[in-house]
Amino acid sequence: MSDLKAQLKQDLTTAMKSRDELSAATLRMALTAITNEEVSGKEARELSDDDVMTVLGREAKKRRESAEAYDAADRPELAERERAELGILAAYLPSAMDEAELAQIVAAAVAEVSAGGATGGAAMGAVMKLVSPQVKGRADGGQVAALVKSALGM
Repeated sequence: MSDLKAQLKQDLTTAMKSRDELSAATLRMALTAITNEEVSGKEARELSDDDVMTVLGREAKKRRESAEAYDAADRPELAERERAELGILAAYLPSAMDEAELAQIVAAAVAEVSAGGATGGAAMGAVMKLVSPQVKGRADGGQVAALVKSALGM
């Protein structure tokens, strides 16, 4: 079992003992998503910490999008619950990358791809291929894509 999954289980037990309903429900949801990922596909497998981090990132994104949807539908109590769950999940995710650091990584990748002569959509794909592993889990993909497009003048 990955260290992160073990930590989630331990924290779930603590939340249940302290009768923290929100934390317990959120951690149960996260562990269920991890288990579903482990058994999906042709055969069951054990997830690494990176895989668990990816699943948690996906769940955090769902919470963020749900909160926005509830805000748009004028349901502030549901949006607040989603944000609270997001806060619990955020404790297990790496800290978000700041704008300046992200811009620096994108600029370096654009310079490397431009030296190779790629332009247009091919350059966008090549830059994203270089940037994605460096920012995985620490920056929103849409934000990265927008920065790449502006750096390439698209």
